Amino acid sequence: MALAKNVGGIDRTIRIVLGLLFLSIGLFGDLGTMGKTISYVLAAVGLATGFARLCPVNALLGIDTCKPKY
Repeated sequence: MALAKNVGGIDRTIRIVLGLLFLSIGLFGDLGTMGKTISYVLAAVGLATGFARLCPVNALLGIDTCKPKY
């Protein structure tokens, strides 16, 4: 069973950009261990949902930001 994509357009771009931002904060920011861990987790979630175009939370809430399929 294939999961339907539910992340598209601007939503996808924002997730990828924020993922890269959190990754750079984790790598170059002056944070403690907990701060770096949180930053890396947020980066991983943003990048994974952006590139996979699938968000489980969107699926649970019934949100679909992809263009309508005609």
